[in-house]
Amino acid sequence: MRGFYIGRFQPFHNGHLSVVKEMVNHVDTVIIGIGSAETNYTSDNPFTAGERFSMIENSIKDICNYHIIPIRNINNYALWVKHLSLLLPPFQKVFTGSPLIKTLFEGEKQYDVIEIQKNINISGTEIREKITKKEDWQQYVPTAVKQFLEEINAYKRLNNIDSK
Repeated sequence: MRGFYIGRFQPFHNGHLSVVKEMVNHVDTVIIGIGSAETNYTSDNPFTAGERFSMIENSIKDICNYHIIPIRNINNYALWVKHLSLLLPPFQKVFTGSPLIKTLFEGEKQYDVIEIQKNINISGTEIREKITKKEDWQQYVPTAVKQFLEEINAYKRLNNIDSK
């Protein structure tokens, strides 16, 4: 059985990782959708889909069977679930903390929607703000993500984007 989880993962953090670890208790294979895959180098979406793919893969490769799939926005919620069904391998369960995603998938009877709560109260926005202010952010991300963000000099990128 496969389960689906979508997010922007800007960056992938320990809250996201906790969801993946919970998914393993319910499904054999985790499908992670990288939302807004076409957007990058903006203040809300500073990392590319490829960079987010690397962050996620390096964080989960030892804990589950997975597929990571970049997903472009179509900006039409009425068609969104159908759009996903064309892009993704079949899945039966949807894991989400988003009321909108829950509503969209509950309209499709073939999916079991499981509401989740990240056990770490942090957002990608807050982590990005901490990076730009040189505050402690490392504790909120998996080690692989910390190393990756340091390698690409996320501090410099985020500050250059914010200065535009």
